[in-house]
Amino acid sequence: MCGNIMSASLPAIVPAACRATAAVIFLHGLGDTGHGWAEAMAGIRTPYVKYICPHAPVMPVTLNMNMAMPSWFDIVSLNPEAEEDETGIKRAAESIKALIDQEVKNGIPSHRIVLGGFSQGGALSLYTALTTHQKLAGVVALSCWLPLRNSLSKSMISNNKDISVLQCHGEADPLVPLIFGRLTVEKLKVMLNPSNITFKTYSRMPHCACPEEMMDIKQFIKKQLPKIN
Repeated sequence: MCGNIMSASLPAIVPAACRATAAVIFLHGLGDTGHGWAEAMAGIRTPYVKYICPHAPVMPVTLNMNMAMPSWFDIVSLNPEAEEDETGIKRAAESIKALIDQEVKNGIPSHRIVLGGFSQGGALSLYTALTTHQKLAGVVALSCWLPLRNSLSKSMISNNKDISVLQCHGEADPLVPLIFGRLTVEKLKVMLNPSNITFKTYSRMPHCACPEEMMDIKQFIKKQLPKIN
């Protein structure tokens, strides 16, 4: 998914086709914006669901020679043992929790909200879901990893111990290798109800999305956010 690096700070939104009774908040990857994923969500939309795709702030990213680009937090390296931007990750998670609170004020309860993201955005969606007191409907984590995994423990999770997770990963991902996804799902199974975690891989898929994956996301959203009268 590609986007305009100079995009506005207001989220890209795909409004519900009828009265919105649920929402999906989806976070883009490093260097992207919410526009591409808003288009992707429009292609799998459920009529009563509102899709919100916020844009990350622009900041220097160590991994990319300190070039300024949309990024939820700094990334030093893609090595699993690399130092992590703990302050930035926690600050970003608070901004997503505030976005969830805004939707609650708009009339959509948090248990009718699915949080998701791709790559860096998927990492942030997982961390936010595990650390928030807001009870969520589910998490969609695409081609990503779990940030600050060594400091997270089962005891830190309050209202989302039984949350449903759809984790997806391309088997040919050269940027975030499949082993990152496998390690993440094993960690999640220790901290959450393992029966609620689904891990899907897609052969020959690199660091992107594919039609099969998008249909899996659509079905997950419909299951976690069923229609209500």
